[in-house]
Amino acid sequence: MNLNEAKERVRQLTAELLYHNERYYNLDSPEISDYEYDMLLRELEDIESMYPELVTPASPTQRVGGSRGEKFSEVVHAVPMESLHDSFSQEEIRDFDRKVREALPHPVYVVEPKFDGLSVSCEYRNGVFVRGSTRGDGVSGEDVTENLMTIRSLPKRIENAPAYLEVRGEVYMSVETFERLVAEQENNGEKPFKNPRNAAAGSLRQKDARVTMKRYLDIFVFNIQQIEGVSLSTHKESLDYLTELGFPTAFYHVCETVDQVLDSIAYIDAHRADLPCDIDGAVVKVNNLSDREMLGSTAKFPRWAEAYKYPPEEKETELLDIEINVGRTGALTPVGIFRPALLAGTTVSRATLHNEDFIREKHICIGDTVVIRKAGEIIPEVLGVSQHHDGATAYSFPAVCPSCGSPVVREMDEAVCRCTNTDCPAQLLRHLIHFVSRDAMDIEGLGPAVLEQLTSLSMIRTFSDLYRLNLFELASLERMGTKSASNLIDAIERSKSASISRLVYALGIRHIGQKAASLLCEHFLSIDALLNASREEIERIDGYGAVMAQSVVDYFSLPQTRELLLELRSLGVLMKPLERVERSGVFLGKTFVLTGTLPTLTRANAKKLIESHGGKTSSSVSRKTDYVLAGEDAGSKLLKAQSLGVTVISEKEFFDMIPS
Repeated sequence: MNLNEAKERVRQLTAELLYHNERYYNLDSPEISDYEYDMLLRELEDIESMYPELVTPASPTQRVGGSRGEKFSEVVHAVPMESLHDSFSQEEIRDFDRKVREALPHPVYVVEPKFDGLSVSCEYRNGVFVRGSTRGDGVSGEDVTENLMTIRSLPKRIENAPAYLEVRGEVYMSVETFERLVAEQENNGEKPFKNPRNAAAGSLRQKDARVTMKRYLDIFVFNIQQIEGVSLSTHKESLDYLTELGFPTAFYHVCETVDQVLDSIAYIDAHRADLPCDIDGAVVKVNNLSDREMLGSTAKFPRWAEAYKYPPEEKETELLDIEINVGRTGALTPVGIFRPALLAGTTVSRATLHNEDFIREKHICIGDTVVIRKAGEIIPEVLGVSQHHDGATAYSFPAVCPSCGSPVVREMDEAVCRCTNTDCPAQLLRHLIHFVSRDAMDIEGLGPAVLEQLTSLSMIRTFSDLYRLNLFELASLERMGTKSASNLIDAIERSKSASISRLVYALGIRHIGQKAASLLCEHFLSIDALLNASREEIERIDGYGAVMAQSVVDYFSLPQTRELLLELRSLGVLMKPLERVERSGVFLGKTFVLTGTLPTLTRANAKKLIESHGGKTSSSVSRKTDYVLAGEDAGSKLLKAQSLGVTVISEKEFFDMIPS
C-alpha cells in the first residue's frame, strides 16, 4: 500500500468508524458487532503505524468514541475516564508485558473481567452519593445522578467513608433482565435492543428516571478515581477497600508473570457463564499505583492497562424447522428452530432468520447444518450453512398468514412479507399493547397480561372496545378485583384527553414513530385535516420522505380507519385540535443540525436560539437540512453534510446571521 492508497483508506475507515461510534455510543443502536468494529479500528491502527504522518488528533484511534448528549447537563471529569487498548491474541498480551517490563523490571498485574456496559463515575461526599455521570468522550459526560439513584446495588450512603470519593464503575443489565425486556419489546411490536450493553445505555440515559427504575439496572465498581483522607498504594488494596465500603465488585487475580496473566484470562473466559452480566474480555492492569503514574498514558489509552477481547464463539447445529411469527404491523418473521446447542454458556434452540431474502441468500434448508453465534454474546444469530444434507428441504415462505389465513403480500422495496388482514388476531394483541403504552395513550394498569385476558375472552376486538369496558367486566378478570378495576376505568377515562399526537402514534401507523407523529400533528393540527391530507402535503414536512408520507395517506384512507376514529369520538376521545404556533424571525423555515462541541454555546442553548428566531432543529442530516452548525470534534453528521452539499457554518457565522 503506497501513501496515496493509505490516505484514501484512512479517510474511508475514519468516516466509517465515526459513523459507528455515533450509532454505538450516542444512539445506543449499533449496526455491526463489536468484533467487526474492532477489526476496522485495528486496520486503521496498522495503517497509521505504517504511515505516522497520517495520524491526526481527530482520528478514532486517538480519542474516546462517545460524546456528551443533549438531554443531560454536562459534567467535566476531574480525572479523565480513559478507554483501553484492545488485544486479540496471546502474543499481543506478551507484547504489552514486554513494553511494561522495559520500564518496570518486576511488574505485578491484576486481571479482572471486562464488563460490557456503560462506564460511569459516582461521587460521594462524607459518605453520601452526590453525583453520577457517564463517560461521554472521556473528558466530559452527562449528569445522570437521578437515574443512577434507581440502581439498588449502588450504595447511596456508605459508613466510615472518606471525605471525598469518586469511583468508576460499569452499569449493566443482567442476562435475565435483558431477555425479559426483549420479550416485552417484541410482544409490543417494538424494535428490541440488540444486546445488554445498548439496553443498559439506553435505559440509563432516559430523561424519565421512572423508566430507568423499571429496567432493573445493576453496577460493578472497578476503580477509585479520586479519594481524600485514605492512602492506597495498589489496585488490589483499592478493590478490597471498595468491597469493605459495600460497593459491588468482581473477582480478580494477582499475577506476577505473563503466563499467570494468560491463565487468568483463560479462567475468566471459562467462567463467563457464571457471571450475571455480559463480559467481552478481561482487563490486565499494573497493580502498583505509583508505577501507573510513571508509565502514564497516550492521548487515548493508559500504558499501564490492556484489554483482551474474546473472539465470538461459533457452533454448528441442525436446523430442525422454521416457524413464522406475526408482528404488530403484520410482518411475518421466520424463526429457526435448532437442535439445542451450548453457546457462550447458555443453551440455544431458536433464532430469527430475519426475512425471506436472508433465507434465500444463505441457501438455508430445513435439515441443514448451520453455523450460529451470539451477537453481543446474548442474541443468537445464524451466520450461514456449513453443510447441506441429503433430504434437506428447501423452505418456501407462506402465501397466507399462519394466524388468520389471509393472503400475504410483499411490497416493492421491502424485505418483509405482511399479512393483509388488519383484524388478524396475532396483530391485535400487539397493537393493543402499543396503543395503551406510556408514550401513546398512557393507560396505566392495562398491561399485556390483562390485555391478553380481554382479547382471549373476545371483550376487545378493536381500540374502541377499550372505551366500552365497564367496572363489572374488569372486576371479573383473573387477579383484578374491584379496586384495581376502578383505577383502570379512571386511567381509561383520563386517556380520552390525550393529545392528538399521542393518538396518532398510538394508532401504530407503519413507519410513524413518536417524533414523526408529533411533526405530523404540528403541521396539520387536527385529525380531520389529516384525513384529507395528500401525500405531497405530508412529504413537504421536514423529516418525512415519500415512504412515510404514503404510509400515512394509505392508513387514513382506509374505511376501517375512518370508522374507528368516528367510534373513538362517539365514545368520548376528545381529539382536541392543536393551536398553531406562529414562528417568525431570520431562521423562519430553516432547519439546522447541530454537531460537535461549540466554543461557547451548549447544544440546548443553540437550539433555543434557533427556535427563538423561527427555525427548527433536526437530529439527522438530509437534503432538506439548510445548515449544519459544527463545532470541534464534529463526526459523521459533518461528513454526511459535506457529501450532500449542505451548508456548514461555525458558531461565529451562526452569530453573524442573527440580527443584533
